[in-house]
Amino acid sequence: MTRPTALVTGASAGIGAEFARLLAPDHDLVLVARDAARLEALAKELADAHGTASEVLAADLGDDTQLASVEARIADASRPVDIVVNNAGFGTVGEFAELPVEREDAMVRLNVLALTRLSHAAARTMTARGTGGILNVASLGAFAPVPRMAVYGATKAFISSFTQALHEELLGTGVRVSCLCPGFTRTEFQARAGVTGGGPAMLWASARDVAQAGLAGLAGNKALVVPGALNATGATLTKLTPAVLARKISGQIMRRAEGGSI
Repeated sequence: MTRPTALVTGASAGIGAEFARLLAPDHDLVLVARDAARLEALAKELADAHGTASEVLAADLGDDTQLASVEARIADASRPVDIVVNNAGFGTVGEFAELPVEREDAMVRLNVLALTRLSHAAARTMTARGTGGILNVASLGAFAPVPRMAVYGATKAFISSFTQALHEELLGTGVRVSCLCPGFTRTEFQARAGVTGGGPAMLWASARDVAQAGLAGLAGNKALVVPGALNATGATLTKLTPAVLARKISGQIMRRAEGGSI
């Protein structure tokens, strides 16, 4: 029998690669990222381990034409995509006024615009079929403003709000929608963003554990998934904390994470 198909963006490393590995035993895959060589290597790994058929779709989702090609793949009714995992994204660290605005613009295009367009393509085709799943990756930073990652935090707040609203809209359609909000996770993303934090291991999660939590939440059609008991508690407390205090605490956490002294 034909296996279901899952499309994962940002699949070349980190949480995205772990999504692919976890889905591979039961799904064929569409692997999306800029780095074709790493996607090909992952596709071979999964074929050897599970017999998974992987379609490598090398694309820069910040480019309108390449983004449109991924939208078209999701919308192709002759080759249905059963799960879309919108994991691609990046962050920058520093004082907003000192960061190159072109990089901030690119972040909004990837983290917000690309995710919105791919979610739209998925929602439209999946509701027509009466089945499917959309998993959007936000961050614990969605729960409060993040000084020194101001634009990144704002993009993740958008993802959380948007995805929870979409979850509510699609209840009863057969389409599951979940938002995953991980905390500090050991991936290339953290290193590239300059978040090197040391400190208690309990504050950090592995990419695999985060991906497992996200897929479990999607299977249960949970609107919001916050992996880890400490992160879940922190998210709840943040919602109850006055805004002025929440953003000051968030700023202190970021400064310590940059310096490796959480």
